[in-house]
Amino acid sequence: MKLVKNTDNKIVETSEVTDKEAEQAFKTILTWLGEDPNREGLLETPKRVMKAYKEYFGGYKVDPNKILDKTFGDVDGYDDMVIQKNISVQSHCEHHMAPIIGKAHVAYIPKERVVGLSKLARVVEVFSKRLQTQERLTMQIAKTLMESLEAKGVAVTIDSTHQCMTMRGIKKEQATTVTNYYLGQFKEDLSYQNRYLRFISIPKD
Repeated sequence: MKLVKNTDNKIVETSEVTDKEAEQAFKTILTWLGEDPNREGLLETPKRVMKAYKEYFGGYKVDPNKILDKTFGDVDGYDDMVIQKNISVQSHCEHHMAPIIGKAHVAYIPKERVVGLSKLARVVEVFSKRLQTQERLTMQIAKTLMESLEAKGVAVTIDSTHQCMTMRGIKKEQATTVTNYYLGQFKEDLSYQNRYLRFISIPKD
C-alpha cells in the first residue's frame, strides 16, 4: 500500500501496481479488443502505452502548491491583474478517459508579490495531467492560485473540445465547452471581470 494524491488533491491509500502489472493489463485489453498481442506490431505496445500513461497522468505525482513557492516582491507596487492567455490544455475526462483538448486563460491580482509566468502554465499542466471534469479542473486551478499566492483575486477560463462527445456518443465535432471560475475581486467587482473577459477575447495576430 502507498499514499498518493487523488484528483481532488486529497491523500488516499492505494495498492501499488508495478509496471509489469500495468503492461499485462493493457495486453489483456488488446486481447479483449480481438487483437493478438503477440503479433509483431503489438509486442511492445503494452509497454509503450504504460509509458505514455505515465506521461498523460503525471500530475498525480506533483504538488501544485510547491510550484508556486517562489514569488517576487520587487515589482514596484504593481497591483493590477496579470493575465496569461492561450495556455494549452491536454487532459483526459474521467468518464471515458478520452482526451480533452483546448486552452486556458488565467489571471490573478497580486497582493504584494508576483510569481514567475511559467508557473501559471505549470499549475494548469499539473491539474490537466489527471483524470478530470472540465468544471473541476477550472476550479482547482483557480483555488490553488488564490490560496498559494494569497492573491486579491483569480479568474480562470477553459475553452476545450471533449473527444468523448466528438468521436463517440453524440459525435458533435464542432462543439466546444467553456467554463469560468472567479474568486476575490474578480467575483466581487464586475469591472475586473469585464476587463478580464475583454482581454482574453482579443484575437491573436
